[in-house]
Amino acid sequence: MLHLRLIVPADRTEDVLARIEDNIGTTHVALLPGAARDPAGDVVMCDVAREAADGLLAELRELGLEDEGAIAVENIDLSLSKRADRAEDDAPGEGADAVLWEHLAESTHEESTLSVTYLAFLSLATMIAACGVVLDNAILIVGAMAVGPEFGPLAGICTALVQRAPRLAWRSLLALLVGFAVAMALTAGFSEMMDAFGLFHTSDVTAERPNTDFIWQPDLFSFVVAVLAGIAGTLSLTSAKSGALVGVAISVTTVPAAANAAVALSYGEFAQARGSSEQLLLNLGGIVVAGTLTLLAQKLFWARQRERTTKSAA
Repeated sequence: MLHLRLIVPADRTEDVLARIEDNIGTTHVALLPGAARDPAGDVVMCDVAREAADGLLAELRELGLEDEGAIAVENIDLSLSKRADRAEDDAPGEGADAVLWEHLAESTHEESTLSVTYLAFLSLATMIAACGVVLDNAILIVGAMAVGPEFGPLAGICTALVQRAPRLAWRSLLALLVGFAVAMALTAGFSEMMDAFGLFHTSDVTAERPNTDFIWQPDLFSFVVAVLAGIAGTLSLTSAKSGALVGVAISVTTVPAAANAAVALSYGEFAQARGSSEQLLLNLGGIVVAGTLTLLAQKLFWARQRERTTKSAA
């Protein structure tokens, strides 16, 4: 269940209450007349089943509450109420499958913004991966994958394509391109510094690396894994199961490929740099394609669910 807290201009309160009460899956409606001070208005609260929330939020936005009032949404961890149980039973589908498009757009907007923190995490992840590449250490590679924040911009691109949001698409693409460019440049400098200290050697890059040579030798399996990871990552975002994102992060070879390309370039190993770049692009492309198709499938599924519910209610 979700809890909605609304600040409503007094002249629109009846319309808002009518929308809430007509919405299937809504309960625990409360009205506090004149309680809001900034902006002035009434406070309306209700609980709604997650699977019925997206349609209600769309209707409330049509009334202009985001411009002249406010809409706040919170997760309810525990609700002991038979009315809440009935609301969830009446709502179409399952809450775990529901997509809150407003929440998805907001979360991807935050995670796909080019910021100092984002650049720091991506650069540090790439440097850790560089150490893993040189040492042929799979543990460091996995750790670098988990640290990398690149799935945020990738999810932003997928969301922007489905929702037709060009600003989000541009912001996400900028964060992705600039982020990897900065991370690879800093990692190349890091490699030079480590070489100066005698910690990195040319022989480490040119020698056989059975644990990490897959990074610069892309094949069809790389694309298949990227597609599967893109589906899993998108589902974890839309279903609020963020714990699955860790598994997604350590199943794709984005950060390690960028690291290997940077180290190989610093040593003039252009064949490895080219292979690593292909691996990076293959993974990024696979995630975007899979994530976009997953969101489109979810959008179509829930549109049909709402259509069936409307017909049943009629």
